[in-house]
Amino acid sequence: MVQIPSFRSPARILLLVASALCCSAALAQWQWLDGAGRKVFSDTPPPASVPDKNILKRPGPPSAQPPANETSAPAATASTSTTATTAAPKLSGRDEQLEARKKQAEAEEQAKKKAEEEKVAKVRQDNCERAKRNKTTMDSGIRIATTNAKGEREIMDDKARAAENQRLNAIIQSDCGPGVQ
Repeated sequence: MVQIPSFRSPARILLLVASALCCSAALAQWQWLDGAGRKVFSDTPPPASVPDKNILKRPGPPSAQPPANETSAPAATASTSTTATTAAPKLSGRDEQLEARKKQAEAEEQAKKKAEEEKVAKVRQDNCERAKRNKTTMDSGIRIATTNAKGEREIMDDKARAAENQRLNAIIQSDCGPGVQ
């Protein structure tokens, strides 16, 4: 005979109740002490009959919440606020982490830009070297053969040689000028 575990065991019920309380406490935005001294968790504000000193937690950022031991007397509030003002760090309006990230991003951008410039300079230098070698070959006067679109070999005539010389001179002028090492 197979025994099916009971879903109503005391441990399971206790676990469900505890998890429900934890979830409701985590979702509650307000926390205060009631007249009997018990903690009350709610997503609505406490009734007007609860004094400010019994309100333990309010919605919003923690810095906006008053301390738990604060009384409702005006003299105590004034002395507490002046103490909190002097103890609070002075804000300069600058976020050091944000500035550090900006500087790092700028440095990375500069590094990328420099790497790209070096790459372009290297390509220009290679083009310059090739154009100079080809120009030397053209100026040597030897017969040069090229292959046409059909795959046939053609000997360069004077007109084609002059056009190639002009093209090589333009490449040398653009790539071998300033900025090429």
